[in-house]
Amino acid sequence: MNISTNVWVWIASGFTLCIYSFLYGDNPFYRFAEYLFVGVSVGWAMAVVWYNSVIPKIWTPLAENNQYWVVLPCLLGVLVFSLFTKKQSWLVRWPIAFVMGASAGIAVPVDFQGYIFEQLQGSMLTVLNVSNAVAFIGVVTTLLYFYFSKEHKGVFGRFAGVGIWFIMVAFGASFGYTVMARISLLIGRMQFLLHDWLGIIE
Repeated sequence: MNISTNVWVWIASGFTLCIYSFLYGDNPFYRFAEYLFVGVSVGWAMAVVWYNSVIPKIWTPLAENNQYWVVLPCLLGVLVFSLFTKKQSWLVRWPIAFVMGASAGIAVPVDFQGYIFEQLQGSMLTVLNVSNAVAFIGVVTTLLYFYFSKEHKGVFGRFAGVGIWFIMVAFGASFGYTVMARISLLIGRMQFLLHDWLGIIE
């Protein structure tokens, strides 16, 4: 056993144990570590936004390049803070509507081009074998399931039912991947505690 003498390793280990203390129930140690983590995360995010967004995209264009049109999106952003007032809180709808509309306008064609069209093209142009045939059937039946202009009855309903099975398999695989990712994080923390902190394992 070779216990670490690094102060930061001890601090990190203490916070790790505080977080895992939640397994025994909510307690002051867990809340302290949680609040500290949230506070540090918010502070770090604010610093990143300030130096990566505010300075290069607002201050520099205004102060050095005289690009005064930057004031318009700034005013739209300032309207977000109207949420903290009762009388003017309705003004927050303007920036939200702009962000949602712009995001949808940009994301919809990109998603169609990058996912649906490419998936269909890849499914139709691949050499036919068992794996590609299953993938092709999965793509077609899944798209048929999301075709709501026709009632899911008869032959169409049977194909849509097959699509449900493919969707459930995809959800199951996604959930399994999420669980494995969390287990990987747990293993990483255990290796840190047993190797870097306590030196029990090599």
